[in-house]
Amino acid sequence: MNKIVSQLLYVLSFLAVFSCQDLERPELGDYPTDANPVGGPLKFYVAFDGESTNPLMNAVDSIRAKFPSSNPLTSVEGANGLAVQGEQYKYVKYTSANDFAATAGSFTVSVWAKKGELKTDHIFSMPAVSGYHWSQGSMFLLTEGSVSSPVVKFFVKDATGEKWFEWLGANAVAGLYDGNWHHLAFVYDGTTSKMTLYKDGVALGFQPEWTNHGNVKLEESKITGLKIGAGPQEFTAEQIEAGAGDWLKNSWTGGIDQFRMYSVALSAQEVQSLYTQKR
Repeated sequence: MNKIVSQLLYVLSFLAVFSCQDLERPELGDYPTDANPVGGPLKFYVAFDGESTNPLMNAVDSIRAKFPSSNPLTSVEGANGLAVQGEQYKYVKYTSANDFAATAGSFTVSVWAKKGELKTDHIFSMPAVSGYHWSQGSMFLLTEGSVSSPVVKFFVKDATGEKWFEWLGANAVAGLYDGNWHHLAFVYDGTTSKMTLYKDGVALGFQPEWTNHGNVKLEESKITGLKIGAGPQEFTAEQIEAGAGDWLKNSWTGGIDQFRMYSVALSAQEVQSLYTQKR
């Protein structure tokens, strides 16, 4: 009887360990962790600090040990440790952002970015199934404009509508693309229906509002994955060969570090902490 009980406990322990991990990945190695309780607000986090010869190991999500299905980007010195260097037609691809879409009524997307030149491209996107929206996206972060007057647009499509949160013209994010690392945090508060953009720990005065919208209702079943470093649409082989560009497909060609997605609206103090600690 004791032997049977012992074997049963071993099986249960084995299942407990592996049921909470993404099994479609290489063997686990060392990767950054973060203070976040089980089921906590930090839903997806990749620091890009891995130094493995396997590029998938260098872009593992620390929340659920989710490995990317593809990581063609090279490692470079980041804001904190290592980062990835974006490249046209290339990006890091994940099957999902864990349970971010299912839980994010309010949300925060935090990232360190570095760019010396500006063209229309994306730091991240969550593509959607064909026919869901003309952009083929549920959420993406788009930049365009010029170095002297950058344009930043954060797009969200949910079950009830769509919204472009935009910072341009008099509300442009000055000095964003000067070739240095900058921390960006996009904080949407469902209680106010407003989004606050923080640059290097400081909130911009302009807060675009999704009038009377309240909590977002992202449709998890419509979202097909997560891209870090590219827009929601895919280039064809012919477009790549021709060197073509497309604003809904373009890849980020700067640096990306410390990418985080929260299912809550972080406070000003919490965003400041991310900046000062280079997290």
